[in-house]
Amino acid sequence: MKRFVLIDRDGTINVEKHYLSDPDQLELYPGVGRAIRRLNRLGLGVAVVTNQSGIARGYFDLERLDQIHDRLYTLLEAEGAMVDGLYLCPHGPADDCTCRKPLPGMVEQAVADHHFDPAQAFMIGDKEVDVELGHAVGAVSILVRTGHGPKFVEGTKADHVVDDLPQAVAVIEKLLACASSS
Repeated sequence: MKRFVLIDRDGTINVEKHYLSDPDQLELYPGVGRAIRRLNRLGLGVAVVTNQSGIARGYFDLERLDQIHDRLYTLLEAEGAMVDGLYLCPHGPADDCTCRKPLPGMVEQAVADHHFDPAQAFMIGDKEVDVELGHAVGAVSILVRTGHGPKFVEGTKADHVVDDLPQAVAVIEKLLACASSS
């Protein structure tokens, strides 16, 4: 069974923009493509899990979000990186849904699509809701200091805190090496 890495989008993969709604404004953090390519080469699945309440708030629609994600895929592919799936919650914070992080709906959908054990997964994000989602599904949680990360470092319940996605991948690689040698 393939292990998976669940990665938040805004503030983790791409530079945080307040309700990113223009594909041309999507900008990857340095080293992100290389880091995801490394996960691919390690044989790990990669799923993006992202809250997108801008849809519920009327800032943009699903068609515009698809354009943003097409650009994300294009930028990653240009660096030889790929994701196995992208899962989103289009609801607002007050909506009664099971998919908005930290609830596990997006991970449950990813599990249904890719048949992996979420308790063997890794969750990387820049907010405490990402950490909470990781813990809710039994995954190892990694908080990055990009995006909103600096606000959550103090008092985080994350298993690991690192500067960015490339450092998170380095932690995962070390954890996998330790597990295989024991």
